[in-house]
Amino acid sequence: MLVFAACSKDSDSDSNETAAVTKPDEINNFIWKAMNSWYYWQPNVPNLSDSKITSTEAYNNFINGKTPDALFYSLLYQRGTIDRFSWIENSNEIVHVSKIAEIEKKGGFSYGIYPKDASNINMVALINYVVPGSSSALAGLKRGDVITKINGSQLTASNYDQLQNTQITITLAASVEFTTSGLVTTDKTGTLTITKTEIDENPVAYYEKKVYGDKNIGYLVYNGFKSDYNDELNSAFATMKTDGINELVLDLRYNGGGSVETALALAQMINGSFTNKPYIYFDFNNKHNNEDGFENLSDKVKIFNLVDNEPTFQREESVNSLALTKIYVLVGFQTASASELTIQCLKKYVSVVTIGEETVGKFVGSNTLYDSPANGYMSYENRSTKHKWQLQPITFSYYNKDKDVNPAKITPDHEIDPYSIFLDLVEFGNVKDPCLKKALELITGQTMRTKTKTADLSWSSKVSSLTALNPTNTAKGLYIEDFQRMKKQ
Repeated sequence: MLVFAACSKDSDSDSNETAAVTKPDEINNFIWKAMNSWYYWQPNVPNLSDSKITSTEAYNNFINGKTPDALFYSLLYQRGTIDRFSWIENSNEIVHVSKIAEIEKKGGFSYGIYPKDASNINMVALINYVVPGSSSALAGLKRGDVITKINGSQLTASNYDQLQNTQITITLAASVEFTTSGLVTTDKTGTLTITKTEIDENPVAYYEKKVYGDKNIGYLVYNGFKSDYNDELNSAFATMKTDGINELVLDLRYNGGGSVETALALAQMINGSFTNKPYIYFDFNNKHNNEDGFENLSDKVKIFNLVDNEPTFQREESVNSLALTKIYVLVGFQTASASELTIQCLKKYVSVVTIGEETVGKFVGSNTLYDSPANGYMSYENRSTKHKWQLQPITFSYYNKDKDVNPAKITPDHEIDPYSIFLDLVEFGNVKDPCLKKALELITGQTMRTKTKTADLSWSSKVSSLTALNPTNTAKGLYIEDFQRMKKQ
């Protein structure tokens, strides 16, 4: 179905070279040619130019002698500035970056990194949530805990990435208070040891019905657009239909993105009245302009199961829709990609009120590229079995149905200082949570009287970008789970 200009040049160039020329490294050859074909910013990267393969000898010399990850990251366009999101993986282990893998080794806790003061040197990690049954949960870690030390050392800008290590020992804060210059903590005696284990985390983390007069308010915490849990998400909306939910607070503060198919389904679950209407517009590079176009809403949700840790399409279910014309979305500095897509695209059909902090600003997405050149690098089934490298580069940008220019970030309608949650980050559903409290007040028109703690946060505006300090959360991304199937529809 697809034509790949990069692949067609091999025979021409090879015929002009002698047999003595060094052969290209097989894995690196896959990486370069897949990136040359699909990478969104391919025209901006000189080392991905088609001219690179006009000389077989020069091409082989360029790609050989590098590790696969070193080659891949060298090909990214202004890595860390423009392209903050592409990654490469080997045997489902992410190299240099983290993603929303289906089953992966994790400690079982989500966290945000915060500077203790405007110097941006000493840090703390605030626990967003803990996965039930994980090693973190078994160790006693809970939402709202604050990590001050890792392996006996103060958490800093130079070592907080060690929180991703296979095994860590952490120290928690006994007390947290704010002064005029920053955040001050004291430590608990003792430590917790957490070991990564394989986890297939259910992103449908929490649901509760709250009743205020004639307002049946659903509060749903959704932490990742994972297609192998589409049935769980659809089931949650079925429960809300049974509960008579007529107002929805959707908590996407810790949701870094995921599957396009899941994002499409979620939109229909919220409203459901716009079947076959355009929702997302995809823009690929010039080599794949034939893939540009709209993706429409459907009254069916695709159900995927994991096969060899790959989401594999199984069947379709009818979407359970709430027929809402207005929703309230909680957002934060770890809200990215498919979550931002939901806000930008859904607001063309229903009223979307956002509450919290500025989002990441990731309006691009990816396809998984496998070593299957005969299938346009898109086929998992026909991939080479000689290695387990696969790519997740940015391959497209997206827009809402009107192709509106995306903002740098989504600024919420009602901003909440991220540091204000430190003293009141309680269990999900507790109205002391400043963001949830604001949403309930907007819905009900009432003032929620709670015994919350207050602090002087005037210094917090001087800290560095919280998004920049939390790169592992932004890499979860937006990806098309089953590209070939989607394009056939």
